[in-house]
Amino acid sequence: MTIGIAADHGGYELKEKLKKSLEKEYELTDFGAHQFDPDDDYPDFVYPLAQAVSSAKVERGIAICGSGVGACIVANKVKGVRAALINETYSAHQGVEHDDMNVICIGARVIGDTYAQEIIRAFLHAAYTGEARHQRRLKKLNQIEKENF
Repeated sequence: MTIGIAADHGGYELKEKLKKSLEKEYELTDFGAHQFDPDDDYPDFVYPLAQAVSSAKVERGIAICGSGVGACIVANKVKGVRAALINETYSAHQGVEHDDMNVICIGARVIGDTYAQEIIRAFLHAAYTGEARHQRRLKKLNQIEKENF
């Protein structure tokens, strides 16, 4: 599986820690930040990540900022991206299984490094079930997206 990861200054330290474990299992593309800069802005890194997910250059994305909120807002501005702010493991896998979530957003100032790794693992090991009720819902989401993008 190909994975993209991005973070601003608020998530830079967590991103660097996650990269070390993710690179052992996955093909990983780092969309930045590539150095700590307290004045950088999350859209500069999360937007290219979301574009890569949308265009299938990477299969899933991990977006990190201080709270995860800004990263989630930016990611969801890109057609084909289904991003969610996740702070626990159940939603990390359920979002993929039921909603075909393809970008997870994490708040580095909200959760610890070890738990973030567990959440990411749940996200990456999950697969969309494709059940009829989930397909019906995704069809409705795709129609909304078509009308608004």
